[in-house]
Amino acid sequence: MGFLTDREIAELTPATYAPHATPIPTQIVSSDEFTPPPQSPRQKQVEARLLDMADTLGRKQGLDRRRFFQSAAGMAAGFVALNETFGRVFEAGRAEASTPELAQARADGLKDQFVMDMHTHFLRDDTRLVNFVRSREAVGKAGWNPALVDKPQTLEDLKFDNYFKEIYLDSDTKIALISSSPSEIPQDWFLTNEMAIAARDRVNREAGARRMFAHAIFTPGWPGWLEHLEASLALKPESIKGYTVGDNTNKDMARHPWLMDDEKTTYKAYELCVKHGIKNVCVHKGLFPRATAERWPHLLKHAMVDDVGKAAKDWPQLNFVIYHGGYRHAAGGRADDGWNEFRQTGRVSWVSDLAEIPAKFGVNNVYADVGQLFAQSVAAVPQLGAALMGILGKGLGYDKVVWGTDAVWTGSPQWQIEALRRLEIPEDMQRAHGFKPLGPADGPVKNAIFGDNNARLYGFDRSRRTDIGPQRDRFALLKEEYMRRGAARSNLRYGYVAGPVDWTAFG
Repeated sequence: MGFLTDREIAELTPATYAPHATPIPTQIVSSDEFTPPPQSPRQKQVEARLLDMADTLGRKQGLDRRRFFQSAAGMAAGFVALNETFGRVFEAGRAEASTPELAQARADGLKDQFVMDMHTHFLRDDTRLVNFVRSREAVGKAGWNPALVDKPQTLEDLKFDNYFKEIYLDSDTKIALISSSPSEIPQDWFLTNEMAIAARDRVNREAGARRMFAHAIFTPGWPGWLEHLEASLALKPESIKGYTVGDNTNKDMARHPWLMDDEKTTYKAYELCVKHGIKNVCVHKGLFPRATAERWPHLLKHAMVDDVGKAAKDWPQLNFVIYHGGYRHAAGGRADDGWNEFRQTGRVSWVSDLAEIPAKFGVNNVYADVGQLFAQSVAAVPQLGAALMGILGKGLGYDKVVWGTDAVWTGSPQWQIEALRRLEIPEDMQRAHGFKPLGPADGPVKNAIFGDNNARLYGFDRSRRTDIGPQRDRFALLKEEYMRRGAARSNLRYGYVAGPVDWTAFG
């Protein structure tokens, strides 16, 4: 299977048991599909600076590390630490980190910003993807963490209840889309299409408003795939999503990879979309670094974006949303690889290729969902995150860059929301590469990326928002009560980090 082996997992640590629940991640978190890179020297510097600010600034505020990191001042401190380590890329300063009232005022001023996250996940109740559980149980059996000794571990953090808390209570996300991932092994689908639609309907029913959208997964070339897709479209998903590598979870079993511009097979899916009134075709691309390509070379061409342009040109009535923006260097690669490539060539695989498609093919229906492109760059090498946004903005236009976080693997998406709010492309990078600035946290560019572009894609009328105003829905009222009682964002990430935990760090 494509999962990490037991031996590989034994050399990793569940991210939920890393000793410091910092407001931004200080090392890359992986799922059980790939080995995360070790914490880089500069990420260690970020972590050290954050711990120092938690001890000094937090103590002055009467907060221990955990509570400081959960505060608005602690979130600001995360971006101060990144600036002091990598150079100034984020709008953040020590005054905000040391003054809770200032930090909270800023957070309160932005909390109603419209954020439409169209790339989120949770796992089905009967999932067999239990490597996280096995790893946590091993920690307890080894006696490393007394709290885990003889305590059964579960996958609940990756299921609906925690997903709801992380997305709708602990972040400024207003609307989310629940996605899935297919597998040749039926039980290894994150969610079946029926489960995803049922989750959407449950959320919207309980909210009393439209707070969740859903994908239907399509799998060109798989046995019975066309009939399965037509039955799924009858459930009225808002869009469809596919993985061109086939089985992304169990790559060793990926017997049915496909291409977006396959006229004989994949185009049949597009015909069904038109028939059922579906306009948005979302496709997972990228996340295929050299080590992954060496292990599964037959899947490499399917992970690339070379098949996007023709499909977009042949189907102008559809929108093609490329997840992760085609970014290659995540999922086992290193952000430093992407940054070094950009410094040497001014390009980043395969983001630059994607950004050039409108000019090469004369199309205007190609979009980039930022996904892991943003999550695995902006806190690892912030300049790379800025460059990637600049590349997409220059080639596709910022009106074609859409917000998605891939949560909850990366925990609550609030740190990613804050990262984009504070991020600016350095002026020297703008001049050298012709990139347009991102502008203020609630300026037109960032408002477009956070929500306006997705709202336009999905035909959502923003005047019907139910998170603000006199017609607030149940979720809005619940969040107000949650905030009054004292929010408790966990700052946990749900996956693996490299290396063993040093339990002495817990004191």
